[in-house]
Amino acid sequence: MPVNESHQDMDLPLEGVRVLDLSRVFAGPLCGQVLADFGAEVIKVEHPQRGDDTRDWGIRIGETETTYYNSMNRNKRSVTLDLQSPEGVRIVREMLLQSDVVIHNFKSGGAEKLGLGYEQLKAIKPDIVYVAIAGYDSSGPEAKRPGYDLVIQGESGLMALNGEKEQPPLKFGVAVVDLMTGMAAAQAVLAALFRRERTGAGRFIEMALYDCGVMITGYYGLDALKLGHDPERYGNAHPSIVPYGMYDAADGPLIITVGTNAQFDKFCRLVLHRPDIVEDERFANNVSRAKNRLALSPVLKELIRSFPRDVLLERLTQAGIPCGKVLGLHDALTSERTKRSGLVRDMPHPVVGTTPVFAPPIRMNGQRLPIRHTPPTLGEGTREILKGLLSMSDEELAQLRDKGVLTLPKAAP
Repeated sequence: MPVNESHQDMDLPLEGVRVLDLSRVFAGPLCGQVLADFGAEVIKVEHPQRGDDTRDWGIRIGETETTYYNSMNRNKRSVTLDLQSPEGVRIVREMLLQSDVVIHNFKSGGAEKLGLGYEQLKAIKPDIVYVAIAGYDSSGPEAKRPGYDLVIQGESGLMALNGEKEQPPLKFGVAVVDLMTGMAAAQAVLAALFRRERTGAGRFIEMALYDCGVMITGYYGLDALKLGHDPERYGNAHPSIVPYGMYDAADGPLIITVGTNAQFDKFCRLVLHRPDIVEDERFANNVSRAKNRLALSPVLKELIRSFPRDVLLERLTQAGIPCGKVLGLHDALTSERTKRSGLVRDMPHPVVGTTPVFAPPIRMNGQRLPIRHTPPTLGEGTREILKGLLSMSDEELAQLRDKGVLTLPKAAP
């Protein structure tokens, strides 16, 4: 499907919703990015000098952006404010009066100390949808502990289910707890906004990274509860479906997913040319194959390794068995499949000319949600937004700049 090059005629569902994103790093900014993708005006409030911590993580792009920062902050505008100053907090509270959602991930009690707690903001904006993201349950004994994805991957059991049996616990390749927390937070905001349309009432939404980490364990977590101990780890194989996982062909790895007994029959007869395997009663159905995987798996691995990958892929496809190559990350992102999808776009950048930006993964009415704003340079919208939203004068802005409350971008020529 062709990439939508113009969003002027798109009816974005959150158009007219304004979000103050006071969060930093991953989970909170991802929540804000999801809302921005749906059309909300998301104003990212950052420290005047250092900005979001992730502006210093990853590969540098220009003067104030990095690959890490850019992955979480498309479709936003950036305003710099020092929230440790009374002037900065005052401006946020004034912006709040014209906003619908506020997101933060301050440490427990931090928002209240600044005068930005839920009850404090609800008093001046009763219908605000307020999202507080933390590491742990705010009412529990660990409320003040900082929340870090890797720590919670360890504490929630996620690392214990990942990797190969004979290896130590393994973290996920990306910050999966932050990722899922940000997504869940965005879902909660959408539900709260929908309810507000009916009742006029705002909502106080609390998200704990630990809660989301436990939820990610999914069926493995329920298996552990039923067994009374950790389930066995199978690495790239499936715990209950055989064969289902990554295999090495003669010239590279591929994924083979034999999900039904009928598919296994075709796999043995049409792909491997070994009908004797499916005719063996030990492997006649999936329950038996899973029970006898130690006998079956080495045979299948040796057979698969004897074929070129493309031969296997062609036979598997003809047999109707889901399969695919295992690609390197760069190969995947530069593949024809990704190019056709429009998931990666080269967008204008004021310093380096252009930079790649991921497009939203969602399509509506046949059109991919657009990139309306590239990830912003630090404070690029401070002057424009504060003048437009709060009618602040150039003199007021200059005074606040001189006091270190904010930074201003260079005026357009």
